[in-house]
Amino acid sequence: MSQQTRLGGSRGFSYQRSASAFIAPAVVLSVVMLYLPFLWTGYLSFTEFNGLGDPEFVGVENYIDMVQDPGIWISIRNTLMWVVGTLLLPVGMGLMIALLCHGLPGGVWFRLPFLVPYAVSGIAVGVIWTFVLQTDGALTQVLQLLGLPGADARWLLDSPLNTVVMIIAAAWQGSGVNALLFGVGLQSIPQEPIEAARLDGASGWSMFRHITWPLLTPLTTVVVGLSIVGSLKTFDIVWGMTKGGPGRDSETLALTMYKQTFVSNNYGLGAAVALLLTLVTVGASVIYLRQQLRRI
Repeated sequence: MSQQTRLGGSRGFSYQRSASAFIAPAVVLSVVMLYLPFLWTGYLSFTEFNGLGDPEFVGVENYIDMVQDPGIWISIRNTLMWVVGTLLLPVGMGLMIALLCHGLPGGVWFRLPFLVPYAVSGIAVGVIWTFVLQTDGALTQVLQLLGLPGADARWLLDSPLNTVVMIIAAAWQGSGVNALLFGVGLQSIPQEPIEAARLDGASGWSMFRHITWPLLTPLTTVVVGLSIVGSLKTFDIVWGMTKGGPGRDSETLALTMYKQTFVSNNYGLGAAVALLLTLVTVGASVIYLRQQLRRI
């Protein structure tokens, strides 16, 4: 082996060690902050633990209790409603706002009012919309004043109506940021395909369906993926508006996990729900992203 080859190998090894040294803190932080808590939660899901003393191993008893609990199926139903509603409303409205503002002089200023609610916390959004939707709230009073139907609706008390109106509240908060993302995507679309399509007579819906929408696919994949993950973990708006009530009629999986763990002090069952929520979130994200990336 020549001296030059040995020097090259030595330098490569040195670069590899330097790269490893830079990566190591991130790897350690990920292990400490993500993987160890996940493993600890997985262990707790097989125990009976109230936060005091030592956990007592009970096998799959918590999972059996979870499956036999009628409330968990209500939480799963509501969580699925949140997934579908989030895709139809915040994502759909964000896309519509971006399309309407695209190309307009000062279009960014038209999107700004829709972006402001995103700066408000989920709990604050819940408080605002509770004032609007509660019994004898602002919406009921307006409907009574105008003589319109719906004045007697119990917006936050009847299921699944309460989940529907909370999804609308979430759409009010999240549509603006989706409009911003779609607006960036529309600005990044090359003009050559658009101009060629116009020369061929494409416009309106045909332009959007055959040109604009396919070119937005990479960004849409990201926006929809983030929306799916966010909707599966929905907690703050529900807690701020109904706290999962009345009873457990508007609970989501995230809220069930919280109440079982920190309200009922049933850490084992709460950990089982947390593990279920984690697996569903990761599984849904992986399946969706794999299907979408194959089309790109």
